[in-house]
Amino acid sequence: MSNSGFRASLTKDFEQFKRALPRDFPAHVRDNYRIDLSARYLGQPLPHPIGKGSGQLSLNAGQLETDAEAGLAFAVLKTVIAQDAAGDQSMAAWAIHESKMTVERRGAGWTVTWKGRGWDRSFDDYLALVRAGRDLTRAGRLLTIPSVKYHLPRLAEPFRDAEYAFTTRALAKVWGESPLLLEKDFSPTLAGDALANEKQQILRWLREVPQRIRAHADVRLAMKLMHARFDEDFQRDMMAAAGSADALVVFNRLFDAQKGVAYGGAELSERNLRVLDRPSDRPTLRPSLSGTGNIHSGRMIVEYAVRGCSSVQLHTFFQLPLEEYPATAGSRTQRALHALLFDPRDGLIAVVLEREAEGKLERRGGELHFLDLLPDAYNAR
Repeated sequence: MSNSGFRASLTKDFEQFKRALPRDFPAHVRDNYRIDLSARYLGQPLPHPIGKGSGQLSLNAGQLETDAEAGLAFAVLKTVIAQDAAGDQSMAAWAIHESKMTVERRGAGWTVTWKGRGWDRSFDDYLALVRAGRDLTRAGRLLTIPSVKYHLPRLAEPFRDAEYAFTTRALAKVWGESPLLLEKDFSPTLAGDALANEKQQILRWLREVPQRIRAHADVRLAMKLMHARFDEDFQRDMMAAAGSADALVVFNRLFDAQKGVAYGGAELSERNLRVLDRPSDRPTLRPSLSGTGNIHSGRMIVEYAVRGCSSVQLHTFFQLPLEEYPATAGSRTQRALHALLFDPRDGLIAVVLEREAEGKLERRGGELHFLDLLPDAYNAR
């Protein structure tokens, strides 16, 4: 089929799928458009690149079940605050109830503002959520990844290894299989905390946290990096310092110090993409990347992919008012996937076909591949 033929088919699918997506839409895309949407996160194969970032939308088993039914590729669980065997938490200030989120327009797009705190229930409750996620993962329905905020010391202080040990071992025991996939969350609200005032302090965390976690279990680790209160060159310094991680999530929300809230929108994606465009002296072998920040279209997914991101994590786009989605039925997750993938102008399928027409992407074995969008340094096949 010609490129124009594919586009005519896409317009038809976009209208038809407003009521419901095909149960196995990655297979439909491959069969009908000869596009392989396969992606990766933390070394795990994904049917497509779209996942859900840690937050209020992944804190109970019902939400995970809805995402699995919708066909989401992966979900990162709400961030739990590490503790020691006695239940003490050095980062307890983040384990408070801050559930109110405000979905609002910011410029031409949308953002969700909230104070971005972590899990405020018991650790046993969190382990129960991890079990639910483990079962979905083993059934091949939805890859789930726990997220943890561990102790971050001041420059002259030691790490509280008892918290690293207890929390990591407990999660690994519940998960059962090795390796344990895990995100270390550097919350955007950390940018507003006195802890993050010094560059060397932040770089120390990024260098040393991976080994502190891996000392207690077989862990494949992603580091979700915040935007520090410094220039964009320092964001690249942060990526280099975190080079021993298996993956980096780039980059967490911006922080409004005056309002005391985290936010996203176009300001976030513009800064993220500028940072990823900056030259780096990092070696060829590097952590894989997962993009996050103002991902509201397939076109934006491609913007992150061409800068090295083999998957993306969304949050705001799963929370829009229902009338903002072109789909007329289904969960917000399903409606979001419909727009991100099948929109005839800015959906992922349309933009991949557009890049083929422009000579920027070539077929292999008769197929276009999402992962071929990545630069070679990030896409060792």
